[in-house]
Amino acid sequence: MKLSHFNFELPDELLAEHPAEHRDEARLMVLNREKQTIEHKLFKDIIDYFDEGDVMILNNTKVFPARLFGNKEKTGARIEVFLLRELNQDQRLWDVLVDPARKIRIGNKLYFGEDETLVAEVIDNTTSRGRTLRFLYDGSYHDFRTKLTQLGETPLPKYIKRDVEPEDEERYQTIFAKNEGAVAAPTAGMHFSKHLLKRLEIKGVETAEVTLHVGLGTFNPVEVEDLSKHKMDSEEIVITEKAAGTVNKGIENKRRVCAVGTTSMRTIESSVSSNGRLNAFDGWTNKFIFPPYEFSIANCMITNFHTPKSTLLMMTSAFAGHDFMKKAYEEAVKEKYKFYSYGDAMLII
Repeated sequence: MKLSHFNFELPDELLAEHPAEHRDEARLMVLNREKQTIEHKLFKDIIDYFDEGDVMILNNTKVFPARLFGNKEKTGARIEVFLLRELNQDQRLWDVLVDPARKIRIGNKLYFGEDETLVAEVIDNTTSRGRTLRFLYDGSYHDFRTKLTQLGETPLPKYIKRDVEPEDEERYQTIFAKNEGAVAAPTAGMHFSKHLLKRLEIKGVETAEVTLHVGLGTFNPVEVEDLSKHKMDSEEIVITEKAAGTVNKGIENKRRVCAVGTTSMRTIESSVSSNGRLNAFDGWTNKFIFPPYEFSIANCMITNFHTPKSTLLMMTSAFAGHDFMKKAYEEAVKEKYKFYSYGDAMLII
């Protein structure tokens, strides 16, 4: 498969600027791979496709307020700093993206907050846009993280042109988010409401929680026509013994095992035993899934509608079948489904 196979015309007005009014009332397109049928539903109708003993795999990562705005020393120029990854707790070292990048050099100091109590020094230029910052903060680590949380804002994707609103803090997060470490939300999971999860539980549907701390690597553009040459950034994942046990029981009982989102799917496909079972794991993955690909664990998937040429579209195409996915996306554009992070959902069975 080539990069150009995943291009399509996506009208700007179909990029979702706001979430649906209620989490579980986003639209839902249901693809049946065996029958090659497409249905149009609401997300809360998902309960009709699951029965007792089926398993849903949820990514319980939690988004932290990763976007900071600071001012450069001397010039006072406004600089956006996007926290990517903590490198060293004791030294307060972070990998970050800065914008505008051309204005920032090694040795520059940046000041954050109205009282400028948080200061950072640029100590390394790691990539063309990336930098390593050392935060100069004397207080405890706990106080430092509290300060970052106070000064940071919800890292909405760049395609959303409006300012961050109070509702974003809650809505750009799943209701089962627990383990802080993501700079972007696992968006398929954002459609689940407390009420819907409770109804699924009453019906006997099991849940298995895994963690993948979503980094920007998930969204990095693919810049090579030959997909086998694209390298994904590594992201941290955790699969507990308990989660693996729940999933493997579902596989053994020939139940529906559903990966909620591309991040859950990447997590489980990164730790598969030779006999097609899920292994517990704590480490990193840079797995890149594109067609053709043989999936080992999940036989069902929930995902959002993705942008052209994205690695997320490539994975869902591998799962649904490329031609069927192409047809579904043509239908989605025609029916004006909303795309991307705050967009509508798709269930592939």
